[in-house]
This record gives sequence, structure tokens and C-alpha cells, in this order.
Amino acid sequence: MKPIWIVDDDQSIRFVLEKALLREGLSTRSFTNPREVLAALATEDGSEGPQVLVSDIRMPGGSGLDLLTQVKQQLPALPVIIMTAFSDLDSAVSAFQNGAFEYLPKPFDLPKAIELIRRALEESQREEVAEELMAATPEMMGQAPAMQDVFRAIGRLSQSNVTVMITGESGSGKELVARALHKHSPRANGPFVAINTAAIPKDLLESELFGHERGAFTGAQTSRRGRFEQAEGGTLFLDEIGDMPFDLQTRLLRVLSDGHFYRVGGHTSVKANVRVIAATHQDLEQRVKEGVFREDLFHRLNVIRLRLPALRERREDVQVLTKHFLLQSAQQLGVEPKRISDQALEILGQFNFPGNVRQLENICHWLTVMAPAQMIEAKDLPPEVLLHNNAVNVSPQGVITAGELIPLSESTPLAAAIGTPPALVNLGAHAGWESALEVEALQLLGTDRQDVWDVLTKRFESLLIQAALATTRGRRIEAAVKLGIGRNTITRKIQELHIEA
Repeated sequence: MKPIWIVDDDQSIRFVLEKALLREGLSTRSFTNPREVLAALATEDGSEGPQVLVSDIRMPGGSGLDLLTQVKQQLPALPVIIMTAFSDLDSAVSAFQNGAFEYLPKPFDLPKAIELIRRALEESQREEVAEELMAATPEMMGQAPAMQDVFRAIGRLSQSNVTVMITGESGSGKELVARALHKHSPRANGPFVAINTAAIPKDLLESELFGHERGAFTGAQTSRRGRFEQAEGGTLFLDEIGDMPFDLQTRLLRVLSDGHFYRVGGHTSVKANVRVIAATHQDLEQRVKEGVFREDLFHRLNVIRLRLPALRERREDVQVLTKHFLLQSAQQLGVEPKRISDQALEILGQFNFPGNVRQLENICHWLTVMAPAQMIEAKDLPPEVLLHNNAVNVSPQGVITAGELIPLSESTPLAAAIGTPPALVNLGAHAGWESALEVEALQLLGTDRQDVWDVLTKRFESLLIQAALATTRGRRIEAAVKLGIGRNTITRKIQELHIEA
């Protein structure tokens, strides 16, 4: 295992952490300022860098937040723990947006600090396993005829530098196709740089794409290379291109036309030797008609169009993908891979997967965490999958379970069905979790209980937090961001609801 790097100008902090980690059998390397860290990273190869980085925020030799940004550019998977005094708390919280693993307030409780570093170590090792797994497994999988067409198209385009437009629903794997096109192209030795144009605020997107010069706008204290320069000699993947602001479309068209651009605030032309691959889930022809997407840019991007099928169009691939994702999740989490019954696979195969392959991957990760036994049965599947089969089995206790999924007639009243449990309730072709909630609410409200609100709210919050933690591989901060709640809120809820996280 590689050492834990500690960065702090306070010698006593370094000493205490070094000795505590040594007692845990963990090696360390200490630095007094960010400059020393960056110098060490420049001279070390990948096998001798840090396993975890623990850094103070305020040091005479530079800012820990600036160090975080620079380190993440070189080692994006490295867990970084930011140490901060209470007065720096706002800065530390903002660091999470730049990829910090956690923050450690000073003065800290030593056992809790070691526990936090241990969690970061486990995260780092999981990421390494995931990288090894991705290197050892096929980049794309599928036996369905629709996917075979995609594979053939990738093969035909393998020696071409032509611009490609990938269309398909969200979660269908458009970035995987873009990576495959890059990997099998003459630019394979160059960088692959991806940017989701819908995920970046409009006022920042121009700088992200083209970079900026120092002083170009408030906060631009240094010059910065944009994604076009970062992808020099390689491939730039522009995801969700249909959401690009209209004025930026003009700048992008100019780059695609003559291969030159200007940084924001710059006066010197920069030449771009980049292959562009774009992707969208939207109907660009319709957006052109609506006047929100430039027709000339559409034709410039649409040289070769490659449509990626939705998962429901290739149901024969669900089984092999499910087993692959279960194995992948188990290796990432360091647990024994779970098996799945034929009945559970059959139910999964009937699900429409509105979130496509990404949703199946998340379901498999959820099952790896939440399924109680090594064999995943039909009853262990997430509610949205079971409810898609139009019926749920309601136990006498009012708990929704998976049973024989035999739909009743459309006219069967919901409350009447509950009256003779275990009953099968038809939820309609478009029913969702709200209908399941109604089933249980009616059941509980039919008793003498006076705490129905608290009971159902706690169940809802618990399931929601557990699902978010499963999606983020246990990372609380990222789960809180996805849920739209604060870090303190998710920590308090985990404690109140006795969630194992």
C-alpha cells in the first residue's frame, strides 16, 4: 500500500498523525506546504504517489484548496481530506464541489481522524479495484442485433477522424461509445476529454471549453487551459450538445470550421488539433426548427450519426449485463459476488429501464448492498421494478412484498383489495411508487394507529438515503448533494434512522 501524505505547517499536527497512523501499521510521508507536495508529485511515478492525501487549508506555502484542485487534475481518484479550523468551515464545505473526500475540523478527535483516514483508504482501494476491473473487462457488452450494429459502426470508423454524432436516451452508454471510438482511432495515444455541456452553468461553459487569460473576468487570477487545449492530439467528447447556449454554438462552429479559437479575454489564436464527438438525447432537427440550435452547426456535427439503442430494445442483453454489474459492484465494494435467481432475472428482463444501462448498473449496486442473502430473489428487487409488473402483494401487516404478480381487473377498488389480505392490487400500466405508498397508507390508516405520518416518513427517508448511499458507493457528501440536502442533515438522519453507512 502506498503511504498517506500529510500536509500541514504545524509540526505538532504532523507528529500526532504520523505516530497514530504508524500504530495502525500505515506508512506516512509529511510535507509543510503545497509546493513540496506538487514537487514530489512531479518526480514520483504512479506507484509511489499517495494512497490518501490529508491537507490543512491555510499554510504559509499556499492554500490547501488550491492544492486540492491541482492534485485532482493529476490524480482524480485520490481521496483528499481537508483539515480546517472552525473559521474555515465554509471554505472546507465548498471544497467538496472540487472533489474533497471529507473534511476534518480542528481540533480533531484522534480516533475519529484515524477512522476517517481508514474510510478514505478503503475508498482509494475500491477505486483501484474498479480501474483494474474496467481494464480487464470488455468496454461494451451486448449480443442483441442492435448492439452488433453499433459495434460494426465503431469498427468501420476506427481509422477515421471524422466527426461523429451519437444519439440515444440518457443512460444508454453514449460516453462508452465515444471512448470506444477514441480507443480504436489513430488518436488513441492522445487524451480523451469529456464535458457535459448541460451540467455546467452558461456563464462558465465558455471558459471551460476555450480556457481564459488572467484577468479575463472577476476571479480569473491565473490563465487556464480549456477542454479544447486539454484534448490536444486526442478526442473531445461534448455530451448533451443540444443544451449548449446559442451564442456558444457560434464559437464551436468556428472551431469546427477552421480549427482555431481564442481563450476568453485572449487576443492570440490557438490552433485545435482535436477530434470532436458529440452526443445528445434530444431531437436536434426539432431544436433546429424551434430556432434554439444552429442549423449549420447541426450539419457540421452530423457528418456520421450513430444511434445507440435503449436497453428495452435489447432485452436479451439484460441477463449478461446484470451478472456483469453484480460482479463489478462486488469487486468495488470488496464483498462476495451475489447470484440472482431465474425468476428475478425474468422480472428484470420485463422492466422498461427508463434510465437504461446506467439504471441497471445502479440497481445491481443497490442489490449488492441491500439484498439480505447471497442469492437475490424476486422479492429483493427494488420497488420500481416490482411495481412495473402492475401488481404488488400486500401482506396482512401492510408491508409491500413480492409475491405472485397476478394482476386483478382494472375495476378492483384499491381499498376493497386491502380489506382481504393478502390481496393483489392492480396499479395500472403507469403506476409507480406513489401507488405502493397509497396501499400501505390506507392499510395503516385503517388501524387504531396515530403515528402513521411518522412511520411512513421514517421509512421513506430511510429508503431514500440508503438508495442514495448505494448509488454513491457510501459517500455521504455526494449522496447529500444528489438528494439536495445538507451534509449535517444526512449525518443526523443516518444516526436518527439507525442506517448502517
